[in-house]
Amino acid sequence: QVQVVESGGGLVQAGGSLRLSCAASGSIFRVNDMGWYRQAPGKQRELVAAITSTGITNYVDFVKGRFTISRDNTKNTMYLQMNSLKPEDTGVYYCNAHVMRSAWGREYEYWGQGTQVTVSS
Repeated sequence: QVQVVESGGGLVQAGGSLRLSCAASGSIFRVNDMGWYRQAPGKQRELVAAITSTGITNYVDFVKGRFTISRDNTKNTMYLQMNSLKPEDTGVYYCNAHVMRSAWGREYEYWGQGTQVTVSS
């Protein structure tokens, strides 16, 4: 079994910062691509940022220059540093992880339960 758990959400004023963490644990050989998604009220879940196992990053335009994604492969943990937060950043942030449970097996996709981020104006 593999568990993916997010933490670090909360309530912050516009212009403030939050740091989200996502930890994968359990029967893991290697964690490949990871990503942060968010779902605003009444909207579909959307990609915010992604990072490969070698550290290559990708951001959607509306967070470029404000958010930074990173990871620590020794801890199977990913982070999202969010600065200059705006009310439109409000939503539930989900961690996505692509995990190999053995050296010869296929890759499995896992989602965390989500962490709420609320930015007040």
